[in-house]
Amino acid sequence: MLSQPISKSFDLGGGRIVTIETGKLARQADGAVTVRQGNCVLLATVVANKEPKEGQDFFPLSVDYQEKFASAGRIPGSFFKREARLNDYEVLTSRLIDRALRPLFPEDYLCDVQVLISLVSSDAEVMPDALACLAASAALAVSDIPIKEIISEVRIATIDGEMVINPTRSQLTRATSEFIIAATEKNLMMVEGEAKECSEEDLVKALELAHDAIRLQIKAQQELRDAKGITAKRDYKKPVGNEEINQKVIAFAKEKVYAISKMGSAKNERSEAYSKLKDELIASLGEEATDVEKKLAKKYYEDLKWEVVRDMILEDRVRLDGRKLDQVRPLAMEIEPLPTPHGSALFTRGETQSLTTVTLGTKLDELLVESAANSNYSKFFLHYNFPPFSTGEVKMMRGAGRREIGHGMLAQRSLKQMMPGSEYPYTVRVVSDILESNGSSSMATVCAGSLALMDAGVPVQKHVSGVAMGLITRGDGKYAILTDILGDEDHLGDMDFKVTGTREGICGVQMDIKVDGLSMDVMREALNQAKAGRLHILDAMYACVAEPRPEVKPHAPRMEKLIIDKEFIGAVIGPGGKVIQEIQRETGTTITIEEVGNYGEVSIFSQEKTGLEKAVNWVKGIVAVPEVGAVYEATVKGIKEFGAFVEFLPKKEGLLHISEISWKRLETMEGVLNVGDVVKVKLIGLDPRTGKFKLSRKALMPKPESAPRPQPQPKQDENNEEERL
Repeated sequence: MLSQPISKSFDLGGGRIVTIETGKLARQADGAVTVRQGNCVLLATVVANKEPKEGQDFFPLSVDYQEKFASAGRIPGSFFKREARLNDYEVLTSRLIDRALRPLFPEDYLCDVQVLISLVSSDAEVMPDALACLAASAALAVSDIPIKEIISEVRIATIDGEMVINPTRSQLTRATSEFIIAATEKNLMMVEGEAKECSEEDLVKALELAHDAIRLQIKAQQELRDAKGITAKRDYKKPVGNEEINQKVIAFAKEKVYAISKMGSAKNERSEAYSKLKDELIASLGEEATDVEKKLAKKYYEDLKWEVVRDMILEDRVRLDGRKLDQVRPLAMEIEPLPTPHGSALFTRGETQSLTTVTLGTKLDELLVESAANSNYSKFFLHYNFPPFSTGEVKMMRGAGRREIGHGMLAQRSLKQMMPGSEYPYTVRVVSDILESNGSSSMATVCAGSLALMDAGVPVQKHVSGVAMGLITRGDGKYAILTDILGDEDHLGDMDFKVTGTREGICGVQMDIKVDGLSMDVMREALNQAKAGRLHILDAMYACVAEPRPEVKPHAPRMEKLIIDKEFIGAVIGPGGKVIQEIQRETGTTITIEEVGNYGEVSIFSQEKTGLEKAVNWVKGIVAVPEVGAVYEATVKGIKEFGAFVEFLPKKEGLLHISEISWKRLETMEGVLNVGDVVKVKLIGLDPRTGKFKLSRKALMPKPESAPRPQPQPKQDENNEEERL
């Protein structure tokens, strides 16, 4: 007999019921659940190998979130008409889940674990990404796979001044802040989001409200687990240890590791010193040491480094590169390091460097962002590249990975807050190439991106900077908050907290916490310290360039937007696009037309000023209504014995009668005007019989004064004349 499904429900608020169910689908997985809200249904499965792979010394967790197109009644648009590799939205959602789940597993658990979450039914108003983490955690909860705690994830957004848990898609269009937060019953685990300059205290308030909602979801998972009868987790094979080797490592290397860590040296010098010491350590074990013992020694050496560096920072209040806890690395920046891109900037902070470019394009260059539920076009997007040479490594180049996509999206969300609105006609692409990396490369991308946007003449409102914060904690309650962390400090620390913003507030955050018990007081302290670092960097950025260029560079595409009446859209396009194609061909421009309400938006792009002006005048002529009394520049198109036919507006001709060419009476048109001549004319009326336009040139000429008539002389009497003589 088939087992009966088990389900638990809870209310998100406002009658929004979420139901978690297990025992019906995918029963051969170690754990499987469905999560439903409205018509949105997610299926999450989890499977783990019983034994770790031979010689494996890391935890291989894979998390994939995928949206089935059938969930929204759509067929994929690819050539093969099937779901392909994960798109950016799916990758970002997978990362959100992965970052929240990973700390839940025991440190010595090394078995392969695969978590798959699929959107199988879509709801136009329900955002599935926050529910996806709930589904993944519930699948783990009802399995026997060992995890330390249950978690969940919610989205919290500020809508019309109120904070809302898991708002609808429609509500999100009005949001001024938006954060996704993951937590256990007691502790925050992950935060990611964006805001339009929110305060540090508003962020803390959002975290507290989100945590309350998460506790409700965790309770529902616990009840589901108990109803299924899960009381214990499976045993697993733990890595073999050797305390004798561990003590040898400590005795040989502890003081030497401390000395290297205290030197305040650069990354490469420090890495070489650590590596040399490790080689000396292995050599000290003697030739009789086995491969297993050498491998354990290397592991214990890394554990020792972790402990020594952390204790050094906590006790000495000094860091690996010699900085104080709240000190930002030396800054260097410049705009326009490259002559050809439309905008560029080079930003260096310590041993981290970003070369960022900005390219301005037309509406045709917009990025299609497609998901199962909907497809949208984006006018602003950022790409982050992390080539292996930036860390002095050799690796295969296989395109953007999940890390690159995640870092790029954080920078994009941050800079987007200061971008001009929909009225800005350009499509803007920002590309950050990391040339050197020693931590905080995504924050360098934010800073370099802000500088490059101003260099390109994009009317951004303010500069946005970013800083990565770290945290070192110890069981005795002692802690240290680090500003502008190094790569090693990220690896050795308990928190990676990236904060971006302007002088007025926060624009973006991304936080991963690796320890339990992070209090809100420590969070507030970290945010205030991050603000000080952010402001320090902003001062340097404003000193480099204080405001955007007043206009785009000479080699950037010129643009002009015209608003026309809706009735003229067809006239500009022409039958089968004939007119707009002719304009583009003759002027060398790119023209897009979009209907907005009762108007049409005509955007004209050109590399040449003359081509732009010609196209603008052409369109203006098409949509212009000839006004009697208005003056136009007209081109002679034909000569007749009674006058000339001239084009005074695109595709609009009128008669310049021979009597209206000059105040002088003309007997013939010969030699007066030629085809192609440009003359100024005035529209003086319409022929009531033919409806043709009547034009005049002489109306623009001063009327000549009439020649004075000779005065008649009085007739004199001949006799009187003779008498006078």
